[in-house]
Amino acid sequence: MRSLCLALIAHDGKKNDMIHLAQEFREFLARCHLIATGTTGSRLQAQVGLQVECLLSGPLGGDLQIGARLAVEEVDAVIFLRDPMTPQPHEPDINALVRACDVHDVPCATNLASARLMLRQLASSAR
Repeated sequence: MRSLCLALIAHDGKKNDMIHLAQEFREFLARCHLIATGTTGSRLQAQVGLQVECLLSGPLGGDLQIGARLAVEEVDAVIFLRDPMTPQPHEPDINALVRACDVHDVPCATNLASARLMLRQLASSAR
């Protein structure tokens, strides 16, 4: 049985939140295959000590790379901590990724509350 593949993405204003979330769920996340957009993944590796497959940064196509993997059933869940108050230059890519989650019925948490609920459930199911 393969380990869960989780995609982790955070806008600049939410990267610290992602780090704190990953620290809170480090034990569970360490048992998962993690993929992340560039800077988020690098920070998770450096600050939390997790093994993360780093893709391109979001504005350079990282969101699309995750969406492509999601479409071929390689991603089990997405945590995308979005900053709704800051305009993003790659907004169409962001919308495409969230839409792909809906189309392919992949859970997608877009804020800390939903991310914690998702991770708690996944961690308890994985025991």
